[in-house]
Amino acid sequence: MARGILERLAEGPVLGDGGYLLELEKRGYVQAGPFTPEVVIEHPEALRQLHREFLRAGAEVLQTMTFYASEDKLATVGLQGKVDEINRNAVRIAREVAAEGDALVAGNLSLTWAYDPADPATADHVRALFDRQLEDQLDAGPPDFWIGETFSYLGEALLFVERARATGLPVMVTMSFERIPFASYEGDDPAACARRLAEAGADVVGVNCLNGPEQQLGIAAAMVQAVGGTVPVAAQPVAYRTSDEQPDFTASEHFPYGLTAITLPRGDLAAFAVRAREAGVRYIGSCCGSVAEHVRAMAKALGKLPDQERAWRSSGRPMSAYEYHAHTEREVEVERP
Repeated sequence: MARGILERLAEGPVLGDGGYLLELEKRGYVQAGPFTPEVVIEHPEALRQLHREFLRAGAEVLQTMTFYASEDKLATVGLQGKVDEINRNAVRIAREVAAEGDALVAGNLSLTWAYDPADPATADHVRALFDRQLEDQLDAGPPDFWIGETFSYLGEALLFVERARATGLPVMVTMSFERIPFASYEGDDPAACARRLAEAGADVVGVNCLNGPEQQLGIAAAMVQAVGGTVPVAAQPVAYRTSDEQPDFTASEHFPYGLTAITLPRGDLAAFAVRAREAGVRYIGSCCGSVAEHVRAMAKALGKLPDQERAWRSSGRPMSAYEYHAHTEREVEVERP
């Protein structure tokens, strides 16, 4: 039997994949604004190719393209009748590509935009949205484990843990934080969020999206201090430059069409991977803006891919700065000042 996510995490850090929605938007398959995943059924070959790029780059987990694949969110673009097809096909596609290597498939669910702590009735509605996605993905797979992500409400994240745990598969859940001081919408700091989620039965807790590596590393480290002895912690920053003054890249003037100007070089994600490992983070991934080059750099920095390159013979005259300065990928990616 293949090693599951918890066995792999017990052995050492696991490398996740990168971002899907924004990269597929750049390629013309996802519409900016709604960012819904109809690409799964309209252009499955495009999704298959992106999965394959992450796999070849060293990712040990492929997430299903089911972020925003709940009935309410799909209804905003007239696709409420496609919920089952999108969720089932996404698992099949991820499973097909994962079989080309040694990757696990994570069934992905996300915030629903339907949760309102002031209205108790929304809790059952969110449960029903989660249950439908979970059931669809189980029918088509099942996935190896679940990832619930980008929750700003701790209450909604707890509902995800409740519903996902009922399936019997391992559960990873990650929060997102928009403003400093970092806190859930209810006011819980990252450490408190991690403790509450772990107490609720999550197998892995953590943080994802919105923040770049510099801001997110501190959040993850606080979570490790809170629960690192009981459950593994995950961190998946965006590959965009954020700051203490603007910690949420989606609130930037660059979002969504000018993000190239704040995209991080691969070395910044490689350096993050090393620092995250040193801080005790066990699931090290990346989110929006992270493409194959970022994942590949992280894989090399973590020893998931070999450093050595194929031997080649120079023509005798330097052709570029690669030879002028004796650059190596390892130096550029990890030993940045």
